[in-house]
Amino acid sequence: MANREHLALLKAGAVTWTEWRKKNPHIQPDLSAANLQGYNLRGADLQGVNLSKVDLSNALLVRANISGAEVSGANLYKALLVEANLTGANFSVANLSGATLTKADLSDANLIGADLSEANLRGAAIAHANLIGTDLKGADLRGADLDAAKLIRANLCFANFIEANLIEADLSEANLYEAEMLGAYLYKTDLYKANLTKAHLSGAYLLRANLNEADLSQADLSWTNLRRANLTGANLRKTNLRGSDLTGANFSGVNFQEAIMPDSSKCD
Repeated sequence: MANREHLALLKAGAVTWTEWRKKNPHIQPDLSAANLQGYNLRGADLQGVNLSKVDLSNALLVRANISGAEVSGANLYKALLVEANLTGANFSVANLSGATLTKADLSDANLIGADLSEANLRGAAIAHANLIGTDLKGADLRGADLDAAKLIRANLCFANFIEANLIEADLSEANLYEAEMLGAYLYKTDLYKANLTKAHLSGAYLLRANLNEADLSQADLSWTNLRRANLTGANLRKTNLRGSDLTGANFSGVNFQEAIMPDSSKCD
């Protein structure tokens, strides 16, 4: 439960809260399980604060500093976190569905099992974040930086990754059904056993990507760079490979049934 004194100071307003935090840098505020639904916390200093199980649904947290905070199990449904600093924060099993996190910094954050369905993460920094088992169904990640992020077994159905950076990210066993990945950067990305059925990967950069045993049936891989990619055992049934560069790719055991193949001169 929240510390009553800490909660009262927060509710007293931004000036009071900021001054108290500056005078007491050694105190870690406890706001756990507090009801802050719809609160205006724009630019608030919540660094290192215990926000576990707090209700921040529809709250205004634009440019707030929540770095290193404990936010596990919190409710941030449709919260506005534009340009917020969330680096290293623990959002495990938190509800961030429908939240707006455009240009937010989630680098190194723990989002294991969190609900980010329909969230707006356009242009967000999510490098090295842990999103194992996270629900990102229908999320907007256009231009987001997911460099080396862990998305193992994540639900990414219908998510928008257009021109997103997924270099060296781990998406093994992730569900990317009908995901929009046009022009995405997937250099050395691990897509082992990933479901890419009907995914749109036109123009994606897949150099040295691991697509071992991935399901790419009916996916659009036209004009992609698949050079030296590992596609061992992958399902490419009805996949559109028109214009793809397949130089040096490993196709051992691949199912090409009814696939639209590129010009033979580009298939080594």
